[in-house]
Amino acid sequence: MGGHRHDRGSGARVSGIRCGRPADAQVARRRMSGMIASPYDEQLARIPVSAHRTDVDGTETAWWEYGRADAPVLVLVHGFRGDHHGLEPVVAQLPGFRIISPDLPGFGESATFRGRPHDIEAYADWLAAFIGAVGIDGPYALLGHSFGSIVAANAVARGLAPERLVLVNPIGAPALEGPRGVMTRLAVLYYRTAAALPERAGFALLRNGAIVRVMSVTMAKTRSKPLRRWIHDQHDRYFSAFGDRDAVLEAFRASVSHDVSEVAADIHVPTLLVAAERDDVTPLDAQRRLVTMFPDASLEVIPEVGHLIHYETPGDAAARILRFLRSGAHA
Repeated sequence: MGGHRHDRGSGARVSGIRCGRPADAQVARRRMSGMIASPYDEQLARIPVSAHRTDVDGTETAWWEYGRADAPVLVLVHGFRGDHHGLEPVVAQLPGFRIISPDLPGFGESATFRGRPHDIEAYADWLAAFIGAVGIDGPYALLGHSFGSIVAANAVARGLAPERLVLVNPIGAPALEGPRGVMTRLAVLYYRTAAALPERAGFALLRNGAIVRVMSVTMAKTRSKPLRRWIHDQHDRYFSAFGDRDAVLEAFRASVSHDVSEVAADIHVPTLLVAAERDDVTPLDAQRRLVTMFPDASLEVIPEVGHLIHYETPGDAAARILRFLRSGAHA
């Protein structure tokens, strides 16, 4: 697979080079850029990374490859309005894998879809095409987080065939029915307002820092002030990493109009649900119902965390994921 290495923080691309990044150099770059240092920097710095761009059915897709080329393959699908950075804390805990982590079309550094809406069918089709386009032709596992759980589940239900499927913070019930249904309705109003405004004003509303901060504060459950500051900094930097208003609005409609329960019965690969005890998006009772809808699934619950498992408890999540992937069945 051809590609370029991207040294996060520097913006430089060097063709054909893969190497690890010394932790002290990475921390220095973050400080120079004003970023709050990640608590997972040192672990992540030990893992080689390279960046690539690949045309996937007409959509230029940016993706990152972590770990050794001969290691077991794990493909990641991030959540709504995020990009590959969001799952790097989990990547940092899984050094024994070759991890493939793309930016979803319309987000991060990936282009928008050409000639079709950003709906679940389009994302599921793109995911299947992406796995073929990057040359994954052997066994692999697939992990989806939040909105990525809907995308991954739909792709598998439509015929994608990973050996194992992992859904972290899965969207297991309609968003409007969750404990934060009122908040979801406010979000719907927010996105409808952004759609109704002139493009420039709507774009500014979608990227409004105060609104992004309210979202971040609401979702973070940790009592650690340094960790909360880092989570807010991550959302400030990456939650508005999109370049097309319509794509974001279409993806939002997809995220609140669908959930994993719609296709669970059609997923016939061993599946692990990694749920959170305090998830405001899908409550634990709904996750317990969801796991019974799969032909072959198990549920792991991480205590005292909400919808940000990937930021707050990536080590705990990775340990459960690793047991599941290594067991050949369930965690």
